[in-house]
Amino acid sequence: MSEKDNVLASFVKAANNYDFELDISLLVNGSIVTGTLVSAQEYFQGLSESFSDGNEVAQELANQFEQASESADSSGEAQYVHMKETKVYCGGNKPTPTKGEILWRGKLGEVDSFFLGKISEPKPTNSSSKKS
Repeated sequence: MSEKDNVLASFVKAANNYDFELDISLLVNGSIVTGTLVSAQEYFQGLSESFSDGNEVAQELANQFEQASESADSSGEAQYVHMKETKVYCGGNKPTPTKGEILWRGKLGEVDSFFLGKISEPKPTNSSSKKS
């Protein structure tokens, strides 16, 4: 298991203990994962909500994730990073996924480096404006 970055671990602990949110980008095995750091509790609540309108199996999953959110222990040492509004960049390709509210969970010890802030897609320029 890789060594955890103590600064990143502090951010994760703040998220888990105090509902602290932070826009952050992580380098993980050559890919950039960008989004908003959230608590484990918020992550599991979001998962629960994403399954709540489904069939019987989806309802059971929603219940299990809701229970996990209620029992998310914020007093222990963090092992995972949880993010919302996540996009993953691999090389020069467009991010995956390109649409939707994506939750992400990764091992804290597998993060190679990080920087504060989210990567966002450049806004399209107005090509109809002409120079005189």
